[in-house]
Amino acid sequence: MNKKAIITSALPYSNGEIHLGHVASTYLPADVTTRFLKQNGVEAYYICASDDYGTPILIQSEKLKQTPQEYVAHWNKRDYEDFTAFDIGFDFFYKTSSEENISFVQDVFKKIEKNGHIYEKEIIQAFCTSCDKFLPDRFVKGTCPFCNAEDQYSDLCEKCGRIPEEIENPHCSICGETPVQKSTNHYFFKLKNFSEPLLEYLENAPYLQKDVKKYVENWIKEGLVDWDITRDIPWGVPIPIDGLKDKVFYGWFDNHLAYISSTLKFLNDKNIDGKSFWNDADIYHFIGKDIVYHHYLFLPAMRLGIEKEFKLPDYIPTRGHLTLEGKKISKSRNWYIGLKDFLEKFPADYLRFYLISINPYSQDDLNFDWEQFSTKINSELIGNLGNLVNRALGFTNKTFDGVVPEPEKFDEKDSESEQKIKSLAEDIGKLMEENHLDRALKQLMEFSAHFNQYFQHKEPWKKGPGTNACIYLSVNAVRSIAICLQSFLPKSSQKIWSQLGLDGNVSDVNWNEMSNLELKSGHKIGATEPIFSKIEQSVIDEEQSKLGN
Repeated sequence: MNKKAIITSALPYSNGEIHLGHVASTYLPADVTTRFLKQNGVEAYYICASDDYGTPILIQSEKLKQTPQEYVAHWNKRDYEDFTAFDIGFDFFYKTSSEENISFVQDVFKKIEKNGHIYEKEIIQAFCTSCDKFLPDRFVKGTCPFCNAEDQYSDLCEKCGRIPEEIENPHCSICGETPVQKSTNHYFFKLKNFSEPLLEYLENAPYLQKDVKKYVENWIKEGLVDWDITRDIPWGVPIPIDGLKDKVFYGWFDNHLAYISSTLKFLNDKNIDGKSFWNDADIYHFIGKDIVYHHYLFLPAMRLGIEKEFKLPDYIPTRGHLTLEGKKISKSRNWYIGLKDFLEKFPADYLRFYLISINPYSQDDLNFDWEQFSTKINSELIGNLGNLVNRALGFTNKTFDGVVPEPEKFDEKDSESEQKIKSLAEDIGKLMEENHLDRALKQLMEFSAHFNQYFQHKEPWKKGPGTNACIYLSVNAVRSIAICLQSFLPKSSQKIWSQLGLDGNVSDVNWNEMSNLELKSGHKIGATEPIFSKIEQSVIDEEQSKLGN
């Protein structure tokens, strides 16, 4: 395991609140992975920023009679607060509109241009006479020329994931009118120059998902299209060419460069050579499947265009979209759940547990279901893990005055359970390294279920032979759970740690420590109380009734 890592997530767009769909595929898996790496002694930093530019922000700020700067400052602050309430532990959360990012983006452009990968070209662009403006990107909708999906954005088909050169049957997404065609000069990035280098990168990147690599390689072999990197709007990173007015970089040119510029800002402020650290580290970019094209083609091509001055990603963990009760999330139809609203009613760890458990390391979509959520919390988190913690620690307090007893000689069941503890760090760690977070959590729950069965089999309440060994091993198993659970459910793991009578933060304990039996006879545990509380059906009924109203 590399002892340095930079972890990023797709940047949240500064144009509305964070909802459950946002956190499921990117921010939560990235946070769990970062915590795991830190537990393994890796100098890991989770870096993110708000994506502040683009026409939607310009239009929305005008509606609210705010400057774009005021508008994005509000959402940068609000998003960070919501992420923090969900225990997403960014080491640094910045913004694409920062001076550092603007300067970095302009510098990258100059280098790419100097290396012969930029050209200027007159294009015919959609112009809405009704709105009196050019219509970049998401303000033109139409039919995808690749898969014939209707009502798709001109810069991304959400159905097939491809970026059309020209959308069919276009209309203005603001007023619905058919736009006219009008000439304008734009700058293009020669993506075609990088077909072979991109194939070579993909072939030599062992940790990228094989299924994603396969269809990206097919895209490359079918022929790449040069990339229009400028837009005719006043809000964005200015192009560093004299005389240009109201022409800025396309958001997808500048936003992923904020991964690097924000990292450099953070590390250099800590007196760490940011560039050297980046190039020595494992690089993770967590994304959803809708932005594969940008992260597997644009992002590496731009780094290749500046001669690999900054390392290309080692990992691009890509996951599917979250649906809600079987339907696509839609704010306009009130078919969504805001993260802030959710956390006002339920602990963050309930949502973390549920989303991790249903989210495989694949592009398969996952579904938030209120009934399933309730069942998983009540039956699995409380009925299994919470039950073990309560019975093991509660029995120790009640029968042994909170003192871990001296175990008798182990019988076969004891030895089997001891081995479960000794192999836990390696068994779950392997799945974590492979990004199978759902399987890792499932294995931890199986570990907990084993000790519940073990406790039941040994019947310590009868105070027969083997009682001390049962309590000794069960309390140590709870300690193992506390250490392992920290990556998944940080607040709950700390509560368990405190109830074990252990000082400090469990996050400071090395991952492999969970496989040691450190709680010796004579150790005094703390006061115990239930870690979790049951979700009542009436609460679920109330939440379901809000959807779509």
